[in-house]
Amino acid sequence: MSESASLRSETPKDYPATRELLLAAFQRPGEADLIEALRKDGDLVFGCVAAIDGFIVGHATLSRMRAPFPALGLGPVAVAAAHRRQGVASALLRWTLAREQKDQWRAIFVLGDGDFYGRFGFRTELATGFGSPYSGPHFLAMALNGELPAREGQVDYAPAFDRL
Repeated sequence: MSESASLRSETPKDYPATRELLLAAFQRPGEADLIEALRKDGDLVFGCVAAIDGFIVGHATLSRMRAPFPALGLGPVAVAAAHRRQGVASALLRWTLAREQKDQWRAIFVLGDGDFYGRFGFRTELATGFGSPYSGPHFLAMALNGELPAREGQVDYAPAFDRL
């Protein structure tokens, strides 16, 4: 990742730039609207931004999930097209996941590419016993602060995801 990039928690001043990043990255308003709904509903637990020269070039979000134990959902994760394949997403994830190791959360779930997310400790087999509309080969989990306290049950992303 570029040495001039900085990682930090997002602030309300970042919201307009984050929205623009999400609109450009996904080429539709769904993910940008999702983040706004998560904020409004109080389900957005943590947002991280990567900035270069004062411009937001990456964003990662963790939101509250309904699960048999305290769990978070990762996503969306977005990086500006001009900064992809430069380690921005990896740096965002490492920083975000390290932060959550210190909190009360026991797991993080993600829907995504197992090869990419596997590098950070996410495993399909950890998510296999959990019921979710997203269950399948791209639904992964990562245990935080030890082992998962349960291996099965229902896990659901925050209600805003249902509106995506």
